Amino acid sequence: MFQAAIVVFLIGSLICGFSPEIAGFLNVSGINVMIAGRAVQGLGAGGLMALALAVIGDVIPPRERGKYQGLFAAVFGVSSVAGPLLGGWFTDNLGWEWIFFINIPIGAAALVVTSLALKLPHVRRQASVDYLGAATIVGSVTSLVLYLSWAGPDKGWTSATGIWLLVGAVGLAVIFVFVESRAKEPIIPLELFKHWTFTSNVIFAMIMGIGMFGGLIFLPIYLQAVKGFSATHSGLAILPLVVGIFTTSIGGGQIMARTGRYKWMPITGALVVGLALFAFSTLQVNTPYYRVALIMCAFGMGLGFTMQVVVTAVQNSVDRRHMGVATASVTFFRSMGAAIGTALLGAILNIQLKHHLSEIVGAARGNGAGAPIKTNDVTAIQALPEPVKGWVLEAYTRAMDDVFLVAVPFMAVAFVIALTMREKPLRGRGQHSDSATTSASADAELASMTH
Repeated sequence: MFQAAIVVFLIGSLICGFSPEIAGFLNVSGINVMIAGRAVQGLGAGGLMALALAVIGDVIPPRERGKYQGLFAAVFGVSSVAGPLLGGWFTDNLGWEWIFFINIPIGAAALVVTSLALKLPHVRRQASVDYLGAATIVGSVTSLVLYLSWAGPDKGWTSATGIWLLVGAVGLAVIFVFVESRAKEPIIPLELFKHWTFTSNVIFAMIMGIGMFGGLIFLPIYLQAVKGFSATHSGLAILPLVVGIFTTSIGGGQIMARTGRYKWMPITGALVVGLALFAFSTLQVNTPYYRVALIMCAFGMGLGFTMQVVVTAVQNSVDRRHMGVATASVTFFRSMGAAIGTALLGAILNIQLKHHLSEIVGAARGNGAGAPIKTNDVTAIQALPEPVKGWVLEAYTRAMDDVFLVAVPFMAVAFVIALTMREKPLRGRGQHSDSATTSASADAELASMTH
């Protein structure tokens, strides 16, 4: 399954990279082919994200898992920043297609490594895939994201389209719960939510997804639109964030492995991320880069404390038979938070940018008269004549400040959730909980029946 996810991701990458040629051959819109390719990429990426962590949960005891998942967090954090950096360099020098083509040699190497090194015990069993549950939860989340990013900002928050999308989001969520309560093998077993350890951690992961991607997506916008950095330079400018993630994710994982304790990590991480977001909300047009870099480093350190500890906590609290679905649930809810947060914060940026631009230009011109100013091209913004350029940069900075400030209350909620988490000391080799032992016995019995 893990290798299949890699292959699906590579197929999606090829579709995206060759989207102009495919569109010409099929006589369709290139952007539609790109969207289809991204959907295929998402199918593969969803499997990669969840299964990589599930493999670790399957072969490494909880006490030692912190070290490995600390490395996973470091790799994920570095990749989240190195990806935009390489993407900017490819765009500036080789062409945007190489953003997707670079995945091919990396994916091929991953297939070779997993074929040679990844040896997992396999017990064949009959499985029932919960397609209806998957469709209803995806439909619900998609409806909410469309409301936040499209219908609300463009058509109005109380428009008929917006209201129908909200009704669809709520209705499909209710149907999802109904379907899961009756599914033979639900995609997300509702019984998991009866345990506060699982529930608190997936809620925490979802909220932190909002804060994480709020910073990772909107910081480059600030650096490019306000500071005038190129795509490549904005990627390099975010390196302090990588240093922060790398330091605390690996260091925290080592501490977790030695002590078996982890509750302090999400508490500390939520607090630090919240303070960093508040500091981001004070940025000005002329804020020196070193100050931005220090805040980014603190932001990364907070994220490093929170990125994978929730996976360890959830895996340590569920039965072995639920290891895969529990791990995937954490990944899903974090991704859902990222999608919702990006849509919400993006809508706030667009709305507040128009508001501040109208306010600043109106005050400067006396009555607000004059030709409209385009702000959707960061390169064109840098080419604007003065004083128009100064007006736009000031409006952009104020709008970005509003975005970061809106993210702060989410971190406050995450901090409270972290305080209420229940900590179950991590088991080492040879230590098994009753549920784990029972599940292992069931696995052995199933294996003997199969053979």
